[in-house]
Amino acid sequence: MIWHGQPMPIPPCRNPCWKLRWVSGMPPCIFIHDKEKEMADFLETTVDKFIFRVATDCHYNSEGLWVRQVGDQVRVGLSDFLQQRSGDVAFVEIKPEGTILSAGDEVAVIETIKVNVSLTSPVSGKVIEVNPAMEMTPEAINQDPYGNGWLAVIEPSNWEADLAQLLDAQAYLTLMKGQAEEEMKKQ
Repeated sequence: MIWHGQPMPIPPCRNPCWKLRWVSGMPPCIFIHDKEKEMADFLETTVDKFIFRVATDCHYNSEGLWVRQVGDQVRVGLSDFLQQRSGDVAFVEIKPEGTILSAGDEVAVIETIKVNVSLTSPVSGKVIEVNPAMEMTPEAINQDPYGNGWLAVIEPSNWEADLAQLLDAQAYLTLMKGQAEEEMKKQ
């Protein structure tokens, strides 16, 4: 197959980022997305009629952002609960590559039909990659929060200390279920 006058490369994964990165001349993606998805197991809970999933290969901050370690870097995104609670994502603004963050600093803002949500980084470090798909398909956050809907890749500067402050999947599931039940009582 020919693409822009050049042979189309064999995609490293089925994630749309490979084509966007290749066309824009960016280096290849460092992640094997399909392999990550195959490896990810989920805990599930149901609150009222809503089903919430928690990826077991991630750690979470109390606000609902997940972090997944991949080599010396971490990928950050929204939990299933946070994306469902926020609503349909229409726009995402992520701190640019090169930004130095401390845990708790704003890493992104999502705009939904309900509200604008400021998202805080679960780890300290340097943003080394932002998800290029977020510019054209921010709805990936709602469709695939633990896969294609990731926000950024961060090179952590204090990983062990940050990890000690994060929740594992079971602890986050318990916290999230309590938050979901509280929200249901308000309705």
